Amino acid sequence: MFRRAQFRSGPIFWARTVQIALLCVVTAAMLGAGRSSFDRIGHELMCTCGCGQILLECNHVGCTSSAGMIDELRTQISSGSGETAVLQWFTAKYGAIVLAAPIRGGFDNAAWIVPIAVFLLATAGTFAVVWLWKRRSGGPPSDGTGGILAGAGIMDDGGLRERIRRETEY
Repeated sequence: MFRRAQFRSGPIFWARTVQIALLCVVTAAMLGAGRSSFDRIGHELMCTCGCGQILLECNHVGCTSSAGMIDELRTQISSGSGETAVLQWFTAKYGAIVLAAPIRGGFDNAAWIVPIAVFLLATAGTFAVVWLWKRRSGGPPSDGTGGILAGAGIMDDGGLRERIRRETEY
């Protein structure tokens, strides 16, 4: 017990406490806690040139769409529109294909719910089929004399062992 009390008041404890605090600060900074609304919205939109990349990360040469869309994004943000309004403006102009992820609400909830529901139903169905198969079969077929599958035309244990012995001789 003395050792635990000594650890909490010792220099190692305070060094570890400072290290954890610094780690928390760096983690918060790296997670984008200070990202601008331009950065957040730009990473929620897709480039419409067909490259399949996020708008602010579209890097292919000669992209005809990204420069204009980024200018439109700057214009919408500078006009004082909120993030939701900007996303709705882009959706109205380019269609729902411009969104990197569907907006939660309305029919778009299906894009979030259906894949999860299909996965859960498929898993439950698989378990049900395996359970039914296991319940129907009483184990491997046997002829009652210890010869597994002897009734199906496969020899009993003794004959099988003899055949294996013959085939593995030098």
